[in-house]
Amino acid sequence: MTDPDDVAGQLAALRADNARLRRLLDEAGMPDSLRHGVRNTMAMLRTIVRRSAESAGDVEAYAAHLDGRLHALTRIQATTDAFGEANLHTLISDELLFHLVREGERATIDGPHVRLRPKAALVLALAVHELTSNGVEHGFLALPQGRVTVSWRVEPSSPEPTLVLTWKEEGGTGVTKPAQRGFGTALLEDMLAYEIDARSALTYEPDGLRCTLLIPLATWIGRLVEPAAAHGAGDDRD
Repeated sequence: MTDPDDVAGQLAALRADNARLRRLLDEAGMPDSLRHGVRNTMAMLRTIVRRSAESAGDVEAYAAHLDGRLHALTRIQATTDAFGEANLHTLISDELLFHLVREGERATIDGPHVRLRPKAALVLALAVHELTSNGVEHGFLALPQGRVTVSWRVEPSSPEPTLVLTWKEEGGTGVTKPAQRGFGTALLEDMLAYEIDARSALTYEPDGLRCTLLIPLATWIGRLVEPAAAHGAGDDRD
């Protein structure tokens, strides 16, 4: 079980880092719109670099994991730069495909049309990257029978609706909770809470991990789009 004092300390460190970065950008006199985007991206990069170093066993592992995480951010950043937001389905399918996990073969992806604002897209892309890369390196996706189902729904709630997203792995064997808390777990349990007010639940089932995320669908995080208006923002589906 996660130590509440440890989590509180980590969240306080993240807030302190972001406060220092905000002061630097304010002193530079950068325009508000550009300053906001740069602050979000730079704060995310600082956190990734620091947390990757803390959880790496050696220099080679650190370099490999950091490279993968930065590539995931670069891919989604290109989408949000072009469209101003990202399609949730495309975000997930692109990350899986980057790891050679194809929708319709070893992956099932299902949910309504949801578009994410840049900050939420960045952190969720990183979360999907961690789940996928961990599955490839250590878990179910290293096995020929391994599959993953990613589904989501939007539930009405107050003061804003809630995006309920579930990542469910199948085909693994002897899955147990890791002895040490690594970058991926810290991201899912701490960074998502700090960055987008998400709540997470990780369940280590015998054949794979189940991860459930509850994300408030506030306007600064994303929006549900009616099917007739769901084209664009990286959405190339019919």
